[in-house]
This record gives sequence, structure tokens and C-alpha cells, in this order.
Amino acid sequence: MTLTSFGPANLIKRSAETHPLTWRLRDDGEPVWLDEYQAKNGYAAARKAFADMAQDDIVQTVKDAGLKGRGGAGFPTGVKWGLMPKDESINIRYLLCNADEMEPNTWKDRMLMEQLPHLLIEGMLISARALKTYRGYIFLRGEYTTAAKHLNRAVAEAKAAGLLGKNILGSGFDFELFVHTGAGRYICGEETALINSLEGRRANPRSKPPFPAAVGVWGKPTCVNNVETLCNVPAIIADGVDWYKSLAREGSEDMGTKLMGFSGKVKNPGLWELPFGVTARELFEDYAGGMRDGYTLKAWQPGGAGTGFLLPEHLDAQMYAGGIGKVGTRMGTGLAMAVDNTVNMVSLLRNMEQFFARESCGFCTPCRDGLPWSVKLLMALENGEGREGDIETLLGLVGFLGPGKTFCAHAPGAVEPLGSAIKYFRPEFEAGIAPTRAGELTQVVSPTMVGA
Repeated sequence: MTLTSFGPANLIKRSAETHPLTWRLRDDGEPVWLDEYQAKNGYAAARKAFADMAQDDIVQTVKDAGLKGRGGAGFPTGVKWGLMPKDESINIRYLLCNADEMEPNTWKDRMLMEQLPHLLIEGMLISARALKTYRGYIFLRGEYTTAAKHLNRAVAEAKAAGLLGKNILGSGFDFELFVHTGAGRYICGEETALINSLEGRRANPRSKPPFPAAVGVWGKPTCVNNVETLCNVPAIIADGVDWYKSLAREGSEDMGTKLMGFSGKVKNPGLWELPFGVTARELFEDYAGGMRDGYTLKAWQPGGAGTGFLLPEHLDAQMYAGGIGKVGTRMGTGLAMAVDNTVNMVSLLRNMEQFFARESCGFCTPCRDGLPWSVKLLMALENGEGREGDIETLLGLVGFLGPGKTFCAHAPGAVEPLGSAIKYFRPEFEAGIAPTRAGELTQVVSPTMVGA
């Protein structure tokens, strides 16, 4: 799989004006180390932020640019930064980079860390200056061993050049940055579970409020941002708000560009930096090249395993949060997966729900017990041993584990694809009900049973 390189020639020309995240990438896929990064205008934005901008002005610029979180939730970054305390007497603050990229079908942050490690470091340096944080951590998925090696080398290069450590750029500002590898848990993508894990605790989400901006790592104010989010910061500071907003397509409510991709049995699986507002059809046909010969598109997910399934007729939706929302699901990470005509949806969902059930932290009952229950029912349907009422029970679990019913967003994300799969492909689920057991009813989950 090649990153950011497939598609018609007129669609892949990258420049600083149109591709702020990827224009520095090397054609051979090797990392861009410090000398080359600085030759490509690297750390110019950091120098501008330190020399010419007040800390509050950096926060306001990011807010005005409309940058939103790129990890899937899409919370406005500048607003999140604005939640950090203004009290100057609080001199211990932390900046955390959420690099625990465990979402199935998603590998965008991996590309940035492996090939452009200094872009992330520069983004964190500017962010630390804005937030007055003296220490930062990159919480990295443990399986990303190449990313860890490249990030550690880049941190050492930046420190040797006076871009990290004490008195950065002669400003009197200190910022230390560390790469911390996790043990490989999906739940660490939730920011408070990440904080617990960083502290050496069990990776359970925390009750909110208090939010991390008030009580985070070791009880101190903390800001958590995704890799791709932080990598957008240097370009915003260097080239300004109006330019950044102009990158998005007409109709998009999200600003800038986004790393988007397609996996599955498409001709050219890959990852591309595209403006918010492109249609999914453009991504699927012009970049991913459509389905391989002999396969047809049955369904697709717009942004990871935790997003609902859509049909081929939904490909004209624009790729931004509101655009995908109009067709009934979430954009998520923006890396889509194509499901071909040979895939049985019951088997696919059983596989997905097994993953989500295994990755549950077990803290709250609906998630801990509900997800394994869904796996048991899906396994029965997959093996042709289902009973009448099983599908209704699954739909009851979709409601029981939906938004607002569990301690964090793990379970709602887990059951969203299940609900959409039953909606669009119910006959495949009904086919799993054994004829000899058609008269046997299972206990169906109802709103009164779950206390809704």
C-alpha cells in the first residue's frame, strides 16, 4: 500500500499551498529528518509563534481557523485549548498527543509519525507555547515500533538543535517531550483512559467533570490532542486563518484538509490529503480507483470500524462531519472501508463485535455484558443456529448501548455498525435463524427491561 500517491496525475500534485500536511513527503517514503525538514520551511511557524505572537494569540488563531479534532470526535481545537486555566500561578501543565491509533482500518497517524516526525514535534512545540505546558508526551500505540524509533530520533535531533528543552529559541520557555509506548488497548483512545494508562493505572475512562483541562495527568491541567490535529497547527500559524479556511470545498462546515483513505478490495487502496467537502464518490472512484475486477461495492464505512455502514447510493455525500451526518452516520477518522459483494454481513459484524467486546475496559455493565451478548447472538446467526427474536434482541442492545447509556463512547461506537448492518441487510441476519428453531423465542431486550 502506498500513501498519498495514487490517483490521476492532476489530483496528486502536492504543494505547500494546497497540501499542508503532506507536501514535504519524500517520494521514496523515507523519513524527513531535521535538515531536510528545515530546508522545507520546517520550524518557521514555531519561530514565528515564539518571536511574533503572544500565547493567547496562538490560541485565538487556531480557534478562528476552525481546526477540529482529527481523531474522530471532531471537537473544536481552539475551544479545547481555551478550557486550560488562565491562572499563571499554575506552573505545571501537560500536553498529551493521542497517538494510540487502534481504530480498525485507520493508519493515517502512523504515516505522519513515520515519515514526518518533525511536523508533529513542531505542532506540539507551538501548542505547548500557547498552552503554557512545560512537558509533553506522545502516547504511542505499542505496535508502532517504526514510529517510535523515528519519533525518538526526531526528538533527539530537535533537542540538539535547541528546539526542545531549556530556553527554546532564546525565549526563556522550556518544553520537554517524551515518547511513551502503550500496551495496545483500544480504550486508550479515550483521553481519560489514556491519562490513567500514562500514570500507570488501569486504562479505565474517568468520570467527567472534572475534565482534563482542570484535572488531568497527576491532577494537573492537561490538554489531549490527536496526531493529525497537532500536525495542522504549524501551517495555520505560518499561513493564516483565511488561507486555511479557503482549502475546504464549498459547502463544507469543516475547515482545511483531511487525511482520507480507502481500504478493502479497491484497485488502489491508500491514503490521501484532500480538502474537506470532497465527495465519497470522488475518493472511491478517482483516488481508490473503484472496486477490483470481479467485485462490486456492497457497502462502505466512512471512517473506521466504529462508524455505521452506508450503501453505494450514499457515495455522493460530502466528506465532512455534517455531510456524512446527513446520510445517517459519522465521518470518524475519514479512512473508509469498502465491503465487497462476497462478504457476509453477519460474519463481518461478528468479527467486529468480537474486537469491541475484547477491547472493552469492563468498567460499566452495559458495555461489559452487552457486547459479549451481541457476539453470542451473532455467532449463532452466523452458524445458522439463531432463534426467532435474536434480531430484535440485537436491536435492543443497539439502543441499550447507545449514546448516553454507557460510561464512555466505546459501546455506542461498537454498536453503530451493528444497527446499520441490520437496517440495510436484515435478510442476511434472518437467514441465520434455524428452521427447526423458528418457533423458539429468545428473551428480547425491551426499553422497560433496561430501564430506559
